[in-house]
Amino acid sequence: MADATGQTGSVERQTSWLSWLPPTRWLAEYSPAWLPSDIIAGVTLAAYAIPVSLAYAGLAGLPPQVGIYGYLLGGIGYALFGSSRQLAIGPTSAISLMIAGTVGAMAAGDTLRYVQIASLAAFTVAVLSLFAWLLRLSALVKLISDSILVGFKAGAGLTIAMTQLPSLFGVPGGGHNFFERIYLFVGQLGQTQLLVLAVGLVALILLVAGGRLLPRRPVALGVVVLAIAAATLLGLPALGVPVTGKIPSGLPSLAPPALRIRDVEGILPLAGGCLLLAYIEGVSAARTLAAKHGYAVDARQELLGIGAANLAAAIGQGYPVAGGLSQSAVNDNAGARSPLALIFASVTLALCLLFLTGLLENLPKAVLAAVVLTAIYGLLDFPAMIRMWHVSRLDFLAAAIALLAVLWLGILHGILLAALASILLLLARASQPHVAFLGRIPGTEQYSDMERHPDNEPVPGVVVFRPEASLIYPNADAVLEAVLTRVQSTSGPIRLVVCDLSASPFIDLAGSRMLRELEAELSSRAVALRIVGAHGRVRDLLRADGLEDKVGDIDRTATVEKVLLVTLRQAG
Repeated sequence: MADATGQTGSVERQTSWLSWLPPTRWLAEYSPAWLPSDIIAGVTLAAYAIPVSLAYAGLAGLPPQVGIYGYLLGGIGYALFGSSRQLAIGPTSAISLMIAGTVGAMAAGDTLRYVQIASLAAFTVAVLSLFAWLLRLSALVKLISDSILVGFKAGAGLTIAMTQLPSLFGVPGGGHNFFERIYLFVGQLGQTQLLVLAVGLVALILLVAGGRLLPRRPVALGVVVLAIAAATLLGLPALGVPVTGKIPSGLPSLAPPALRIRDVEGILPLAGGCLLLAYIEGVSAARTLAAKHGYAVDARQELLGIGAANLAAAIGQGYPVAGGLSQSAVNDNAGARSPLALIFASVTLALCLLFLTGLLENLPKAVLAAVVLTAIYGLLDFPAMIRMWHVSRLDFLAAAIALLAVLWLGILHGILLAALASILLLLARASQPHVAFLGRIPGTEQYSDMERHPDNEPVPGVVVFRPEASLIYPNADAVLEAVLTRVQSTSGPIRLVVCDLSASPFIDLAGSRMLRELEAELSSRAVALRIVGAHGRVRDLLRADGLEDKVGDIDRTATVEKVLLVTLRQAG
């Protein structure tokens, strides 16, 4: 019996550990009929990834092949630990720009150290992901509102565009933030290289037209192939058109990061910002695709997926990667049924690194700039900001803060300030709840907000109020002030104040303290306080804090009308 029990316990522990490996679940449900779709999706994703990863690596200030390493290795890591079946992992524009804007100062001009710090950033993202998973911090990301994300994405898109326009026009560019970049760019327009601009504009037109006429096709790869052929046949490098140059062939060498986390000052904020971006964008894309296909995404498991992807990228000398909606849409539209599509994409990219890198040497950098400019178009959701202006000025303010923070401070400090702004706005909303003062709906025993319904009948000598939020420390004093102001401004003697807590699902000790203070102030004026509509846990806390001894029974069946009848009967 002991042996059987021990064996059962061992099996249960093994099953528990295997539950953190999603392939143990989706492979058991895998149908052989899905295999052709996953192969096609993987090859299509690789075709999309090659030009985009080259462009993003250049945006990050890294060798072009490093971008391909991110797709190749990051996809394998995510396929083992991620919970989405269609999410595609690789370098993203925002993270690439964050690396470019931060690692340069850390590397102090040392090219090798630049690559090493970028790789260390990916490793640190993996470490932070593991800690976040262990501490169950996935819920904290919900503190960043959708409004903040709209503004942040718009700011990131504009910032990225300003880093690419100089390459499109063939001018040096420069600057540390959006406004400085645009100032320098305008001043350099007289140095525009017309041939470079022509190459870039033709690529841009082909990318936009191809995207509309051939949706769900690897248009960018076709444009890249045409650009390489044209550059080779017309001798564009000799005419002064900048090209990518030689790309080393072969697979990435696997090794741990050459630097330690404590060796690089500022690596933790950089990795934290990358993780925040990767998690928000990845989970948003994963949930969108999961809703489309009718399955659930495990938000906590996604921390492991992102961590595994970045660990794999770091070991392969890559830089931080994330799941993005654009590459995931390519993967999904190509027919991906499972994460096996990522494995097939990695195999395709490995073959390209082994045999096809020589073909990429004459790829004009202006074409890569065009690829980035078309890829970031979806980040600029200005119609959403206009809608916020008309619907909710507070949400518009949140989006505007995020937008300006990114434009002025850059991606890293911008996302951190946007996160802080999101929390502060959340507290601001919580600190000023609407306090509804209720009147009787004519002909009924029901009560509603007199401000919204002026035809309601006020009850003589009685003030009935309903705080429309949980009573917690940020708003307790504001509610107390609103009620006392109402009592003081009410004409005629006040005999009773009724607090309706039906719209307050939670209360903390500060809220209970506020009710005690209100009761004491009203008692000094010979005015009674009664409480109705309190939820179960709210009643428990108020009773434990001794409030029931002062205001009478806090009964779950009590209503405003019942309290009024009892009070009038006692007064009579």
